[in-house]
Amino acid sequence: MKEATRQTKTSKGRILVLCDTEEEYAQLMTDFLKKQKNLPWELRTYTDVQELLRTELEQESLLVVAESAFTEDFLKLSPARLVVLNESGLMRWENISYVDKYQKAENVLRFLLEIYMEIADNPLPRLQKGCKTVFIGNYSPVHRSMQTSMALTLGQLLAKAHSTLYLNFEHYAGLAELVPDMQTYDMADLLYFLSADREKFRLRLQTMLKHIGPLDYIPPMKSGQNLLTITAVEWLGFFQKIEELEQYEYVILDLTESMQGLFQILRLCKKVFTATREDRIAQSKLLQYEQLLALCEYDDVLEKTKRLNLSHIRRLPEELEQMTKGELAELARDLLQEILE
Repeated sequence: MKEATRQTKTSKGRILVLCDTEEEYAQLMTDFLKKQKNLPWELRTYTDVQELLRTELEQESLLVVAESAFTEDFLKLSPARLVVLNESGLMRWENISYVDKYQKAENVLRFLLEIYMEIADNPLPRLQKGCKTVFIGNYSPVHRSMQTSMALTLGQLLAKAHSTLYLNFEHYAGLAELVPDMQTYDMADLLYFLSADREKFRLRLQTMLKHIGPLDYIPPMKSGQNLLTITAVEWLGFFQKIEELEQYEYVILDLTESMQGLFQILRLCKKVFTATREDRIAQSKLLQYEQLLALCEYDDVLEKTKRLNLSHIRRLPEELEQMTKGELAELARDLLQEILE
C-alpha cells in the first residue's frame, strides 16, 4: 500500500496525511475515514516513510504519523499541525500533539477534527447544494407510548436512502446507547456554538456525531435540567443553523414538553406523529393537548398530525440497529410514504 485513493475533492491545501508503516492499521484507519460523511479534508495515506519525506506538503496539511514511523525529518515538511499516533504512552517530542493510537477510531477522528478546527481558516464548500431540510416531529403528551422507538425506527429507515439526523430532547433519554458518558460532548455543548459561523458549527457538530447504523445522532443532554433553560428563540436558531448546513435531508425530532416553544417547533415540522394508547387517561391527555393547540391557534399543527396507536405492538428488538425489522418497522414503512410525498 503506497498511497490510498483520495477521499474527496476539496480545495487546495485542505489535506490530512496519514503515515504508518503498520500496513494493517493504516488500511483500517483509511477505510474508516473514507466511510465518514462530510469530512473537511482530502485523505492521503502512506506506509512508506521515505516516499512521504520526498513529498511536498501543502501549507495547511494536517500530518498524522505513527510514533514508530516518526523521525525529526517530518518536521522539515512544515505541516500546519503535526500529530503523533502514540504507541508507547511517552511524549518524546515537544510542540507536537499526541493521540492514543490504540483506541476507538471514532475517538481518534474526534481528536483530529478538534485539531483541524484550530487551523481551519478558509470556509468549506457546502456539501449538498440545494438540499432542503425537512423536520419530522414526534411528540405525545402520553408517556410510555413508544414515541422514541417509533422515532428511531423512522430515522433508521429514512437514513438508508437519505441523509438523516436524529435529535432526542427527553429529560431522561433512558437508552444507554444514546446517553453519553460524562466525558462525551452532548447537545448542550453544541448549543454554545450557535453564534459561531457556519463552518465552525459544522466542524463542532462533526466532532459530536454518533451513529446507529446509517442514522446520525447527537447525544442528548446528560442533564435534563438544561432543557428547561433553553429559550424558544434558541431552539429555533439551533434548527435553522442545522438547516443552513445543507447537510441533512431529514431531521427527526423526538420532542418533549421540557422544551420551551414546543408548539413553535411543531409548527416547523412538515409532519408530526403523536403516539398514544387506548386507555381512558391516555385519551384524556391527548384531548387536553389538542384543545390547547386549538386554543393557542396552532390548528395547522393539528392538521399535519397523525395519531399512532402502538399498544398492539408487544415486542421490540433488543438492539437499536435491529429496529428496522418487526411490527413497528412495518408500520413505520407505511408512514415513510407520507413523509416522502
